[in-house]
Amino acid sequence: MRLKMCSIHVQDPAAAHSFYTGTLGFETLMAMPEHNLFIVKDPGSDAGNVGLLLEPSDNPIAAAYMNGLHDAGLPAIVFGVPDVRAEHQRLTAAGVRFQGEPSENPYGITAVFDDGCGNFVQLHQD
Repeated sequence: MRLKMCSIHVQDPAAAHSFYTGTLGFETLMAMPEHNLFIVKDPGSDAGNVGLLLEPSDNPIAAAYMNGLHDAGLPAIVFGVPDVRAEHQRLTAAGVRFQGEPSENPYGITAVFDDGCGNFVQLHQD
């Protein structure tokens, strides 16, 4: 058994797709705009790897969950990167808003940013 797909609820899947591919660097695994369906994947990965569904938050339960996490300042998902500080610089230059500077704790180096689509995302250094 392996992880095939996970999802993150977003306010606007098309806008999220643009941000996740254009700014963050993910690649499109599937895009069906007519169905509001967008799935991204790690850059350079095989199509058989894990997909991230940019799921519409039009369900009241999903919207409450997404908004609750965001209002509390909690990340909805964690992405691994080789160098958090370098990603922080790159994304800040691209206009991404972070909660603060990268920090180091017993679990590693992390930074949290707002994806502009209803979520905070944590970067964790691999």
